[in-house]
Amino acid sequence: MLDGMKPASTAPATASLHVACLCAAWCRLCDDYAPVFEQVTQALRVRHPGLHVHWIDIEDEAELLGDLDVETFPTIVVVDGNGVPFAGPLAPQPETLRRVLTAALGAAPGAAPPSPGLPAFAQRLRQRRPGLDPRP
Repeated sequence: MLDGMKPASTAPATASLHVACLCAAWCRLCDDYAPVFEQVTQALRVRHPGLHVHWIDIEDEAELLGDLDVETFPTIVVVDGNGVPFAGPLAPQPETLRRVLTAALGAAPGAAPPSPGLPAFAQRLRQRRPGLDPRP
């Protein structure tokens, strides 16, 4: 998967942006979405080496999520250095994810409306080692 993937050396430097897909091992939609998520994020990382990708199983990594409540899958959280420009469920379609991430990569830092646990999760995500964790 994306662990160990290196961006092209000719890619321009960019600010750090983390994108997390929050899913669960029992979710069949997440199983179907994993290759879509990987394909879209891999393509964007070539041009934006500051894009850090995380696949997070909400049950296996409950400590990372803290008080963040995930009700719908897949849920995408985009974290930049100053806030959370996007957090919420996303239609599991490649173009939808591409539009959200492209907008976040090109936008000035911003913040999504706060929800309980989101700021603390964003801070832990910034400190997490990037990579699309292999599915069990």
